Amino acid sequence: MIPSIRIDDYKYELDEDRIAKYPLPERDSSKLLRYLDGNVDEFIFRNLPELLPAGSLMVFNDTKVVPARLHFERESGAHIEIFCLEPVQPCEYNLSFAQTGHCTWKCVIGNAKRWKGDILHLSNPENDRTVASMDLSASLVERDGQTGTVELSWKGGFPFSQVLEICGTIPIPPYLNRDTEAIDSERYQTLYAKIRGSVAAPTAGLHFTERVLEGIRNKGIETAEVCLHVGAGTFLPVKSPDVSEHPMHREPFVVSRALIEKLRNRTGKLIAVGTTSVRTLESLYYIGVSCIENGHPEDVSQWAPYEREYPYSVEESLGAILDYLDANRLDELKAGTRIIIVPGFRFRLVDILVTNFHQPESTLILLISAFVGGDWRTIYDYALGHDFRFLSYGDSSLLFRHDFAIGG
Repeated sequence: MIPSIRIDDYKYELDEDRIAKYPLPERDSSKLLRYLDGNVDEFIFRNLPELLPAGSLMVFNDTKVVPARLHFERESGAHIEIFCLEPVQPCEYNLSFAQTGHCTWKCVIGNAKRWKGDILHLSNPENDRTVASMDLSASLVERDGQTGTVELSWKGGFPFSQVLEICGTIPIPPYLNRDTEAIDSERYQTLYAKIRGSVAAPTAGLHFTERVLEGIRNKGIETAEVCLHVGAGTFLPVKSPDVSEHPMHREPFVVSRALIEKLRNRTGKLIAVGTTSVRTLESLYYIGVSCIENGHPEDVSQWAPYEREYPYSVEESLGAILDYLDANRLDELKAGTRIIIVPGFRFRLVDILVTNFHQPESTLILLISAFVGGDWRTIYDYALGHDFRFLSYGDSSLLFRHDFAIGG
């Protein structure tokens, strides 16, 4: 049954001065709030390894933010911003990034009303020779309000990944209310980012340093990666009074066969770094259900977890994915998810969550509330009352699931 949830029950006052506009000089010097069994205390992020149970498995999202914001201009001088969201032709990220002359992307179009459909050329105010030689242009294929399908063309035989690196800028969140600066190229990226595709960082990972990662390994905690490309939908507020009317965007993810096997056979706790890792890991159960019932994986729909009871264990579900991969000689699962995690959700895999502090009335606050059994205000009231910094460049939290048991 789809839950009926009023989004205004998840509102809190977030003053502008509580939003961290810039990262701290050292990644692991941010504050860390711990929530365990209804109690809240605080540490510094570099203390994280000592707060985690030995023998756990910690999962990171190794997606990499691409410089997906491109600034074009019309012959009239009007400036049009093209924000690349996801590839259309070719539709695979790696194939699109490898294109050497043209590709088509779904984009957000800034100043869209000023674009009359003529061919745009990239702004090059500094007269950079490499940029000029590329002659990057944009043609409108179709438009749907502020979004549209745009064909990008360029010269010189550069792969599109390099075109973006040279011509684009990192798309920092709009709530920072500032332009992208040089520091964002490094700091709006996790230390372990590998696979290009996100237009927003999985920000829980921004606090990790080599020192923290070494401490985690020394604690006897195994680490692994998933890859979920974070879409622009992560910035979208819930505009409907009832959450049941809010549409979730699809995000593609990849999980290795080796990790799925580890998840099926694990005996320790599962720690997710970031809400994107949670959504990926919890989606695996429903992917497994589709393998059991339909013989193949299918994307996870928004309300699948709430529509009926599922009789299968996690081991059965993950086992079905492994059987499918083996039968098709695949070493990784590629799928997509629109899953929304709200109060009433049954967590089947994740025990512990590392995450930042999120916007009021957002789907991420709903996820936090579901994870801590509805006690999200205890966490946020403490953070607001103890000078924690909020949102992407803000401080961090370590949340133990509401029914967490050390030995369970």
